[in-house]
Order: sequence, then C-alpha cells, then structure tokens
Amino acid sequence: IMFKILKKEELSPNVFSMDIEAPRVAKKALPGQFIVLRVDEKGERIPLTIANYNQETGAVNLVFQVIGASTMKLAELNEGDSIVDFVGPLGQPSEIRKFDGTVVVVGGGIGVAPTFPIARAMKEAGNKVIAIMGAKTEDILIMEEEMKAVTDEILITTDDGSRGIKGFVTYAVQALADRGEKIAQITAIGPVIMMKSVADTTRALGIHTVVSLNPIMVDGTGMCGGCRVTVGDETKFACVDGPEFDGHLVDFKGLMSRQRMYRDLEAEEKDHICRIGLGGNK
Repeated sequence: IMFKILKKEELSPNVFSMDIEAPRVAKKALPGQFIVLRVDEKGERIPLTIANYNQETGAVNLVFQVIGASTMKLAELNEGDSIVDFVGPLGQPSEIRKFDGTVVVVGGGIGVAPTFPIARAMKEAGNKVIAIMGAKTEDILIMEEEMKAVTDEILITTDDGSRGIKGFVTYAVQALADRGEKIAQITAIGPVIMMKSVADTTRALGIHTVVSLNPIMVDGTGMCGGCRVTVGDETKFACVDGPEFDGHLVDFKGLMSRQRMYRDLEAEEKDHICRIGLGGNK
C-alpha cells in the first residue's frame, strides 16, 4: 500500500500542511495521537502529531517544519505523490471530557497544529475553550482561522510584538489568571523549552497542566528507548505511555540535556540515518 498526498500547502516559510490518504488511520485517530512515516524505503522514521483527520474522506492532516534531510525530502513531494510507510494512530489519546472550568490549549510555533483536534474535541464535549497561539513573528503564525472556528477565544503572542501580546505564551497564561478566568486544565504543545516555561508558570498558579512530548521518538513502539523521559520518579516512554504527561512531573532538565546530545551530529551530517530501532545490520 502506498499513501497518497491529497493536498499540500505551505503555511509559512518551511512549514507545510499535508493531507495524506490513510483511511484506516483516519478511522481510528483520536486527539493527541501521532503517526510515524517513512518517505521511501531508505527513509528515516519521522514521528508527527496528527493535526486533523477526516473519517469520511480518509485523510489525515499533518503539519511539519523542514528541519533536516528527512523532512526536506517530505517537503519536496507534491500532490499526487505517495509515501511508502504511514503507521498509526500511535500513543495514548488526550483525555477529553467536560471539565469544571475553562480548558486552555497553548500552541507554540507549529505546536499550534496538534492543539487543534484537542480544542475541537474539548469544545464538542461542552467546555469553554481558549487557545493561546505563540510565534516569533506575526508572519509565521499558523491556523488562526481554523482555531477560531473551534474555540471561544484566541490570545496571540509574538516575541517581537508584531501581533497580540508582546512576549511569550506564558504572558497570556498569566493574563488569563490575572483576569480571574477559572482554568481547569491547560494543554501545552510546542518546543520543550516552551512547555517547561508553561509548566513553571502554572505550577505557581496551581493549574493542572498537560504537555505533549515528542522528543527523540524513533520506532513508536517503546522498544528502542529513544524517547524515554522521567515523569515523577518513573521512567516513561513518550511513544507508548504518552505523548501527553503531567507537565508538573516531567523532568525537563534531563529531557533537554538528552535533546542537546545529538545537536552537533545533526548539524554536521545532513545524510545521517538514525540507526536506533533499525537493528545492527544496516
């Protein structure tokens, strides 16, 4: 089976949205889950959170940023092209229910995309939903209209102040608390440093916070151990136990130091293929 690209769109520089024809995945997908794909037989496994899914059309929407060789190869494909592997849905879905209070989703950069299905499901469950969307500058904000359609309110933050609140997403979290918003839960998705900052802010405010960890994920089955993370006093695997965890229990310091381990290698070796989970014979 090959998985056809039904639609491709560049949302902002080097950030792409793709609808992939994968009816079996679309049928089972739930908010918070992810897929693992390979562009071709020799391709690396790329974990991507599901941004949207349509059971009628069988399409699964992904939003990704071109960072290395594998995402560059994916971005070079066009509508009508196909990819070789598309596995999912993987991971535990978000807990969707009616909460006693407002539900807030916080998306940083392309982290806005995976907050969309969570916001939509939370709204359908009868919650008041507020979205906080952060970006470095106004021109790289994504999915604003889509988020407006599934939330009660949107707060935008930009690092340079070109739109909305000048500063980080945590400023918007604080602004909601300051105005007396009764927040039952916050779900934060984005760069690890951003999720850590949100968790630090909400810890002081006493707001339950969920973060979605897609760190160094490789095989998506928990066998390679590439995505292990300490949560409380326990070792968890983000791909099978998560990707969502209690943000106040995650060892962000350990997670960030592990992420930095491979940075030099990624910068030097454009054609490097990760061999974790591939077996030793390749």
